[in-house]
Amino acid sequence: TYAGVFDGVGSWREYGVDPREFSREFMKASRDILEEMDARGEFGSGSPVKPNEILAQAHERVKASDVVGSSTACMLLFDNEAHQIQFSNLGDSGIIVLRHIDSDVAGVLKRDRVVKREERKSDLRVSFVSQQQLKSFNHPFQFGWTGKENEADSSSSFKNASDLCNSSIHVRRGDIVILATDGLFDNVDVDEICSIVLKWEQANHFIDGGIEERERRWAKGEAREYREGHTVTDLAEELTMVAREKSLRDDIDSPFAVLAKENDVMWSGGMPDDVSVVVLHVVGRAGGGLGSLAEP
Repeated sequence: TYAGVFDGVGSWREYGVDPREFSREFMKASRDILEEMDARGEFGSGSPVKPNEILAQAHERVKASDVVGSSTACMLLFDNEAHQIQFSNLGDSGIIVLRHIDSDVAGVLKRDRVVKREERKSDLRVSFVSQQQLKSFNHPFQFGWTGKENEADSSSSFKNASDLCNSSIHVRRGDIVILATDGLFDNVDVDEICSIVLKWEQANHFIDGGIEERERRWAKGEAREYREGHTVTDLAEELTMVAREKSLRDDIDSPFAVLAKENDVMWSGGMPDDVSVVVLHVVGRAGGGLGSLAEP
């Protein structure tokens, strides 16, 4: 399973360029490459193609099409054989992985140091968060094309596939992976994202009886793929709508506003921006093994 988000850089409007065109062409080229590989029967034979390789080829196709603009990009591959997510990221989009982590097994690094155990309402926590690549505050590194090749310049915000942050993380059954543009993370605090995800789990009875009961259900070979497959879209939509609503408010200190003040930029309220969210729920199959259900 591959998934990705591409976020056009809005400052191109100042030059009469629609910032959506480059990101859309970039996304289309990536999808076309994957579909061509599938048609040639390349999936299922050997190691899967890594996201950075897809992005490198897609970037070259966009430049060959002479589409002017720039875009951040984040793409992941869910490898159900290795129980891993491989991802490549350039810019300020990102990935977070949420997992139920009990204090008994959390270890020092994942232990909740703020809220006392008896006062905690949930053990759903951030297990992983990807690193953004920024030239400066609110200035992400990006793939781009101006109509001609630029000379290598370390001070430029334009980068190539060789500059991608490439990594892989282990995932477990029950993990929830959120891949999103900065429009989500700039407006919705990570703690609130956890709260929204927990309510979704509770509303769909995924954790009825607690995590131990869920573990016992899994041990019996029970899977709820149908319900998960038909509700994971709801979670992606909910996160998108919350981010959209908060981005238009002027009576809150959004994560973006807090960071702006730390960089001596006076800003209050949300950060109006496009929002794209893809959610993957790592599920078990009745026959064993891991699968993922992804919806934008």
